[in-house]
Amino acid sequence: MNPTIKDVAKMANVSIATVSRVLNNLGGYTDKTRQRVNEVIKEIGYQPNAIARGLINKRTQTIGVLFPNVSSSFSSEILQGAEDFAHGRNYSIVVCNTDDDGKRTMKYLQLLREKQVDGIIFSSSELRDEYLEVIGNMKIPVVLISSQSNDPAIPYVRIDDSQAAYDAVDYLVAKGHRKIAMISGGKEDVLTGAPRVQGYLRALQKHGIPFDERYLVYGDFRFESGCREFEKLLRTVPDLTAVFAASDEMAIGVLSAAYKHGLKVPDDISVIGFDGLQLSSMVVPPLTTVRQPLVEMGQMASEILIQMIETGQTATGQIVAHSIVERQTVRTLA
Repeated sequence: MNPTIKDVAKMANVSIATVSRVLNNLGGYTDKTRQRVNEVIKEIGYQPNAIARGLINKRTQTIGVLFPNVSSSFSSEILQGAEDFAHGRNYSIVVCNTDDDGKRTMKYLQLLREKQVDGIIFSSSELRDEYLEVIGNMKIPVVLISSQSNDPAIPYVRIDDSQAAYDAVDYLVAKGHRKIAMISGGKEDVLTGAPRVQGYLRALQKHGIPFDERYLVYGDFRFESGCREFEKLLRTVPDLTAVFAASDEMAIGVLSAAYKHGLKVPDDISVIGFDGLQLSSMVVPPLTTVRQPLVEMGQMASEILIQMIETGQTATGQIVAHSIVERQTVRTLA
C-alpha cells in the first residue's frame, strides 16, 4: 500500500496537522521538525495528494494558463516565466490552448472549474463578458498578460504597446528612414494590434511624414503572414526603405521573403521587429527588435496571482518597460 500522511506523522513523531503544515509551508513548527518530516517523506516515498491537501487548505495548488497559440515562441517565453515562479511556490500549471478566435475558451474554463484551479492567467486575449461571468462564478482571481480589461479590479501585466511602436518608428526615422511600412497584427485586434498602429501613425505625424495607407498592411503576428505581407508591399510600394513588423515572427518572415527576392538586409531593406524573442537573436542577420521582457512578465503574473490566492487581497495592473535591442537589420541612410 502507498504510505499515508498518518504514516509520516507516526514515524516523525508529530501530529498529522504538523505534517500538513510542513507540506503546505504554513509555518508553526521548528526547522528541526520540518527537516525530520521531510526526511521521513523521502525515506518512505510518501506522495502528497493534491485533492487531500485541497480539503485542508481549500486549495489545489494549481493555476490555469490560457493562450491563443501555445506553440508560438511568444507564449513559450511567457509560460517559462510563469511556470518558474509557480514551481518555486509549489504550484502546478495547467496549460490551455484556446485557439486564435477563442472557440475553445469556454470549454477550457469549464475544465479548469472542474479541476478546481486556484487562479487563472489569461494571456493575449480579450477577456469577454461571458468569460468573466464563468470566472466570477468560480470565485478565483485572474491576472491578464498582454491584455487589459474594462474592469479596473482585474490586474494585468503588459507594456505600453502604443509607446513601444512609436519608439520603433522613431528609431527608424532617426536612422534616416522616411518610407517606412508597417506590418500590423489583425485589423480586429484591439488589445495589441490597434495600439501599435496608433504608435506608428503618431510617430509619422511627429516627424511630418504623410501617412500613405499603402504602407500599412495587416498580418496575424505569425511568420507566414510576414512573408505574405512583405511581398504585397514590394508590389505596391517598392520604394520603401524600412519595415516595422508588429511581431518578431512576422519580421523573420520579412527576412525570409527578402532573401527569396534577392534583397539584402539591411543594405536593401531595413527591418525592426517586436517582442524580443530569443529566436530574434538566432536568425541571420540578427534582428533589431522592440523587446518585451516576456519571461519576466510571466513571472510577475504568477507572483501577483499567487499573492492574490494566498492573501485574498486585490492587486493593481503593471506596465513594464520595453527597450530597443539593436542588432544588424537596420542601416543608417546617408
